[in-house]
Amino acid sequence: MTSLNTQPAPVSPYLVLGASIVLPASGHVILGVPVRGLQFLFFMVILAWVTAKIAPPDASFIGRHAGGLLIYALSILDAYKLARIRHAQWVHNAAQGSDNSQSGIAPHT
Repeated sequence: MTSLNTQPAPVSPYLVLGASIVLPASGHVILGVPVRGLQFLFFMVILAWVTAKIAPPDASFIGRHAGGLLIYALSILDAYKLARIRHAQWVHNAAQGSDNSQSGIAPHT
């Protein structure tokens, strides 16, 4: 019996999450969407610069760069979400192709 799922396994979502935390946009590069990661980096730098100019002089480092940190956090979540979706789709397609699926739902024919 041959499996209908001939696609290779996607990258682990936890690897993408770790890479995104350590180095911004690296999770997107691992997923194969480097332009999306570059967009996040661009807006991260721009918003960090804007909030640094707007923030009062006695604000902390986090307060002065809050806009950039917000985009950084959103880029982590975005990369992890993309990885989880790709992994879930791969698992679903693999389960559809196997004969011993125990989901209890028969495919339409």
